[in-house]
Amino acid sequence: MPRCDRAVRAANLSATSPALRQVQHQLRQVALNDLTVLILGETGTGKGLAARTLHGWSPRAQGPLLTVNCGAIPAALIESELFGHEKGAFTSAYSRKLGKVELAQSGTLFLDEIGDLPLEAQVKLLHLLEERQFERVGGTQTLTADVRIVAATNRDLKQMMAEQRFRSDLYFRLAVFPIQLPPLHQRREDIELLALHFLERTAAHLDKAMRQLSPEALAQLQAYAWPGNVRELEHVIQRGVVVGNGPVLQATDLGLETGIVPAPPGRQLTLEEHERQYIQAVLEQTGGVIKGPKGAAVRLGLSASALRRRVEKLGLKPQ
Repeated sequence: MPRCDRAVRAANLSATSPALRQVQHQLRQVALNDLTVLILGETGTGKGLAARTLHGWSPRAQGPLLTVNCGAIPAALIESELFGHEKGAFTSAYSRKLGKVELAQSGTLFLDEIGDLPLEAQVKLLHLLEERQFERVGGTQTLTADVRIVAATNRDLKQMMAEQRFRSDLYFRLAVFPIQLPPLHQRREDIELLALHFLERTAAHLDKAMRQLSPEALAQLQAYAWPGNVRELEHVIQRGVVVGNGPVLQATDLGLETGIVPAPPGRQLTLEEHERQYIQAVLEQTGGVIKGPKGAAVRLGLSASALRRRVEKLGLKPQ
């Protein structure tokens, strides 16, 4: 399989829809040069996956791919995270620290949630893009950056520019090659492919034999609005595999009709949290019995030994 095809599969960007095929085409176009790329799209559309695919297709693929989530780092620390700092640069700077720009040399630096970057840091990022140079916080040595910048956001940067919360000169430096990721409801042809991918991966993780979607389950997935996009689809499938039994994922396992798995703007339960809650509930129903025709293993579609391994790993205690 060609390296580019492996990269697409690894990033879950395989597609049958024209919308995502257009994204693939744009990624191929820009991958072979060092243009700065701005990836735009709603939360959960796969902006990080697109960045990894772009890196994998580029001549920098053998170099590092490092990510900075600009919205997850306090404003006072973002410059140190990006550019590093010298010993004594501030109170807690007990030693020199290399920043992500320096650590990503010969590779790609992915700046996620770029709309959350503070204005002061925006100035220094603009200098980096224009001059390919930077200085560590508290340092005087000018360093050269051999790194490709890929940025992403779900925010309206043009509106932020109008409100003077995002620099227009930085925007135009970042948006040399903008790529818009379509929401999942605009590429329903991809839902089955993605769902099967998440199903196989989750079932393998849980040591389950489930590998298929029932026609009713697929119909529900195709009809749902997916406000949380691909990320929400992944969480729905994960839950379905946790609660489902047998080789086929059923519509009742998905929780879409009952609203058990909504797409809230806040944090979703992780796969391990879903799994822990459900296995604990089944153990309570069986009185802590794992093995036998009425044991928890049969209800969960697992072998007794596999369930014991999961119970031990999750820190559960059968009654």
